[in-house]
Amino acid sequence: MQLISGSSKYGIKKAARALKSGHLVAFPTETVYGLGGDATNQSAVERIFQVKSRPRDHPIIVHISSIEQAAYWVAEFPSYALTLAEQFWPGPMTLIFKRSEIAKDFLTGKQEFVGLRIPSNLIALDLLSEFEKMGGMGVAAPSANKFGAVSPTTALAVKEELGNLLCAQDIILNGGASLIGIESTIIKLEEGKSVILRPGAITEKMINKISKVISIQSSNNRDFRVSGSFGSHYAPKTRVFLNLVPQTGDGMIADSKIETPHGVIRLCSPETVEDYARDLYASFRLGDKLKVNRIIAFPPKGNGLAIAIRDRIERSSSIT
Repeated sequence: MQLISGSSKYGIKKAARALKSGHLVAFPTETVYGLGGDATNQSAVERIFQVKSRPRDHPIIVHISSIEQAAYWVAEFPSYALTLAEQFWPGPMTLIFKRSEIAKDFLTGKQEFVGLRIPSNLIALDLLSEFEKMGGMGVAAPSANKFGAVSPTTALAVKEELGNLLCAQDIILNGGASLIGIESTIIKLEEGKSVILRPGAITEKMINKISKVISIQSSNNRDFRVSGSFGSHYAPKTRVFLNLVPQTGDGMIADSKIETPHGVIRLCSPETVEDYARDLYASFRLGDKLKVNRIIAFPPKGNGLAIAIRDRIERSSSIT
């Protein structure tokens, strides 16, 4: 496994060549770090499943560099989907489409749909563009962590999580900390109306300006699977609890206005909801490193991004 800078042309070209050769590349996006492989190469995608211990029926999102590239992956691109794509791509939004012939069962979990995303992180876009110049069609990339565990938001977190599972030809591109810190909003379009399957930084209010949101579905209310849809997910090794009174030896995640009780270890003190999202997963990892007894989280209230944060914390606390 090689850890290299993603800020140089050399690093981008080397990573793109590794993808084209069937190897894996962990790379930064504005949401979290992804573990990427050639989306048309079954062996590469199978390695992603193996490294992550990911269930084989759990689909993987395909990352591309442009809306034009999406035409290869979708059976049809409705006008209302194009309107959303033009507004929010590049950005933290995944759209679910009926798949084309190149989106194979090994990628989609044998479902007739494929998820596409154009990230806004410049290193990710450079990598995707360079890969496509070499003949690549798209990069399959779930988060670069063991399945169900905390998504990484730095290259070091990827190395700590998966470094011993990657081979010598695999690469981790270092691009600093992820700007947003939680995974993309996943949207399925039904006759021009939007169903949010996973909340994220592209919020219901933002989507409603373009396509009416008819529901935000829970993981138990779906007729197909998407990334991050398990009831228990995003969990550190330390048990997470919501809104309990922290005790001595516990770790605490809460708004900066909430005081830290004596003997409790403060894991982060976000001042805004954006700070909370960006720092959440790093705080989970810090709690594990410090071996706190429990992690007590006080989720933000309200709508928008706060909904996505509560979703991640609630799933992380469902691990038994």
